[in-house]
Amino acid sequence: MAARKGSRNFLHLFSLPVLVFCLCFGTLFVEAKHNYRDALAKSILFFEGQRSGKLPRDQRLTWRSHSGLRDGSLAGVSLMGGYYDAGDNVKFNFPMAFSTTMLSWGVLEFGGRMGSEINNAKAAIHWATNYLYKCATATPGKLYVGVGDPNADHKCWERPEDMDTPRSVYSVSPSNPGSDVAGETAAALAAASMVFRKSDRRYASMLLTTAKKVMQFAIQYRGSYSDSLGSAVCPFYCSYSGYKDELLWGAAWLFRATRQTYYLNFIKSLGANDATDIFSWDNKFAGARVLLSRDALLNKDQNYEPFKQGAEDFICRILPNSPSTTTQYTPGGLMYKLSGSNLQYVTSISFLLTTYSKFMAVSRHTFNCGSVVVTPTTLRRLVRRQINYILGDNSMRMSYMVGYGANYPKRIHHRASSLPSLFKQPQSIGCSNGFQAYYYTSNPNPNLLIGAVVGGPNQNDAYNDDRTDYSHSEPATYTNAAIIGTLAYFS
Repeated sequence: MAARKGSRNFLHLFSLPVLVFCLCFGTLFVEAKHNYRDALAKSILFFEGQRSGKLPRDQRLTWRSHSGLRDGSLAGVSLMGGYYDAGDNVKFNFPMAFSTTMLSWGVLEFGGRMGSEINNAKAAIHWATNYLYKCATATPGKLYVGVGDPNADHKCWERPEDMDTPRSVYSVSPSNPGSDVAGETAAALAAASMVFRKSDRRYASMLLTTAKKVMQFAIQYRGSYSDSLGSAVCPFYCSYSGYKDELLWGAAWLFRATRQTYYLNFIKSLGANDATDIFSWDNKFAGARVLLSRDALLNKDQNYEPFKQGAEDFICRILPNSPSTTTQYTPGGLMYKLSGSNLQYVTSISFLLTTYSKFMAVSRHTFNCGSVVVTPTTLRRLVRRQINYILGDNSMRMSYMVGYGANYPKRIHHRASSLPSLFKQPQSIGCSNGFQAYYYTSNPNPNLLIGAVVGGPNQNDAYNDDRTDYSHSEPATYTNAAIIGTLAYFS
């Protein structure tokens, strides 16, 4: 898919006091004071609704139950656990690993602002890394990268607890490489190792050792997992941007975790000249550059100057009043990148801007986009506008986070949420039986997937609360993972 092109004439963003009428981007709405700490707690809770495997006794979303208990058995291994990526019942490791990396990055940068939620955030990371570790170590010479036949799964509308579609197991190997998914898995394990370094040194060491091995596999056996696995991952999570970005991303995280010059030299060999105006589960160039800019800004290390320049070029492509912007905004001021699940790009890019503003503030750094001077406040104001829009400051007066505010999506595209729980209806609901009774109905979903951030409105700020409109009504782990650090900052 390609980003939509649109007008580049945007009003300069500005901050306003709470509870005033605000005329921004031509749309009138009331800007409310938001409870970012409540939104943070809910956005983390969402991950409990996405859990696969045997649920723990302290599971808080109690309408979910055990599922996928035999995952991996078709390959003779145990791959129980992990997360369903969005509203389906498949475990796609590529976006799952990215979600894990972003959760970990949020904790590393803003964990000090999470208060009591830090333990829930760590639990969300732990649930993912336990699974990713098994995928990386279950069989020598293989990296398991997914469980569940996506083509069969997407023909069904059934609870994860009732799954009767094939739980096919997919892997990459030296003869069928996947540098992209391996690089992302290495990034996830390396980032998480730093999260647990103080609280569980043995676990952190185990994750880091595995991350190094997986990264070496990504480097040594080059190739895209889309080419190796075909219809098992495409068109669902094709690696459209190739694998160079994951090699850069994985090496950047391993360098931050180890400070070994091997990774720095490898990073330099990849270069820093791939311009981009997006950041997502597929394209990591901007994220790697912001991550590597940390040393340029905080330590004044000239080795990282090209990455700082790349990060600032990316930001200039995002800011609405920049002469080099390539980013469309809706009339209501929402960043608009792609028509499919646009809020995933809003939350991911907002996290990068928040993190870079932190580095800028600490180092007292500013830069220019043409004649426009960019300060930490410039970035924070834009990000706050994006987060407030998601939480309800928009012409629809709709919070796009389920369970937050008075008006939020009630008919999200999510199997477990839209079907009665096992506790309400113990009888199995077959593959096709869920469509007529639960998928096409106009009734609200019976189970509240608290904290889920949906795909969001269209380019005109309009949103139809319709579960069949998956590009706007489906939540995803990578959308939520990216918003958590930003919410922690504002809370």
